Amino acid sequence: MVKVRFAPSPTGFLHIGSARTALFNWLFARHEGGIFVFRIEDTDKERSKDEFLQEIISSMKWLGMDWDEGPYYQTKRIDVYRDYAGRLLKEGKAYEAEGTLGGQKAVILSMPKETMVMDDIVHGKVSFDMNLQKDLVLIKSDGFPAYNFACVIDDNDMKITHVIRGDDHISNTPKQLAVYKALGIEPPKFAHIPLILGTDRSRMSKRHGATSISDYRQMGFLPDALVNYISLLGWAPSGDREILPIKEIIKEFSLERVGKTGAVFDINKLIWMNGEYIRAKGPEELMGMVMPGLKEKGIIKGDPDKDRLLDVVKLFHPRAKTLEELSNSAVPFFTDEVAYDEAAVVSVLGKEGAGKKLEAVVERFSSIPVFDTPGLENCVRDLASELGIKAADLIHPIRVAVTGSKVGASLFETVALVGKEKTIERLRSAIGKAKP
Repeated sequence: MVKVRFAPSPTGFLHIGSARTALFNWLFARHEGGIFVFRIEDTDKERSKDEFLQEIISSMKWLGMDWDEGPYYQTKRIDVYRDYAGRLLKEGKAYEAEGTLGGQKAVILSMPKETMVMDDIVHGKVSFDMNLQKDLVLIKSDGFPAYNFACVIDDNDMKITHVIRGDDHISNTPKQLAVYKALGIEPPKFAHIPLILGTDRSRMSKRHGATSISDYRQMGFLPDALVNYISLLGWAPSGDREILPIKEIIKEFSLERVGKTGAVFDINKLIWMNGEYIRAKGPEELMGMVMPGLKEKGIIKGDPDKDRLLDVVKLFHPRAKTLEELSNSAVPFFTDEVAYDEAAVVSVLGKEGAGKKLEAVVERFSSIPVFDTPGLENCVRDLASELGIKAADLIHPIRVAVTGSKVGASLFETVALVGKEKTIERLRSAIGKAKP
């Protein structure tokens, strides 16, 4: 039976590259009806922190990657690693050396002087000249195992059949193959997947945008959209398809379809895909998604007006690309103060005559018999005709006055939802900012 693992170190938040590695392991296990193991490689005592561990676990659950075994912790297996190292010492395959920091002696593996070959599922045969490898530290002088030793022992004890990881780990492979050989253990199959690159084709980093899964979660991306997108970074389904439900991805996934070259992460493509997922959801479900954030920001207090929020979500649903964008769109409908976009104030309200136009709108809106979408549209278009101007010359300043922004959903639906009293109050307030 196929058995794979995801083994992060809790020395930082779960980033896109690690999440993609976890996803490929999880997809392979689910496709093959195998087992997905979650292991925590926490032997770096200085850098490992519980806050990172909790974020990794939370992000994995949020993305829907459930595990069948674990989490296992390397710090709870220290005696196991020492026992294996002791065996290699007895067999004369390793030796002890004084540690640079004093304390107990380090255990070092004598590296074989030969050529080793790895038959990688993605890259094919890869050869390593072991004459170029230095002897390998197995147990450090602080008593903790070195990475390349601990992961071999764990993979063997946990009966891992396939090691799926990033290309940056290829350099670790000869060291690990030497440990497998010294212990007389058959190595698992390896699949080294291409690294994720920025749009400039350099390795993805913070300069290309957010890198941690928690960042994308906070920015309002949906987990199923993010999973769909990162599944396509280095792997391609059959046919020319991009939007795939997770069941379809699992059904199609194979390591043979993983490419050899780096996959480019394009935030604009992710935003587009997230928008597609948002539009596929019902307004009621989306309302439940944005409400916690609005409460946390203090925009909605006490018992929320769910009907009003649902109307707002319905209004912005067709154009929203992230939950954060949808949440921000709701703010003008639940607050008294308008947060003005200063650029909009300058470019729209700063135009000659903007103030007089808003004064005319206030007069008309005050006497409008029915403050609904059709009535508002007729009112504004009639006023524009009387003033001998385009309707847009009124629509733009009204939008900035009422919402603080130059862009948004249908103006007339927006104003109707804000309500007559609050709309007129905001128009009067904006007159003071507008050019006469």
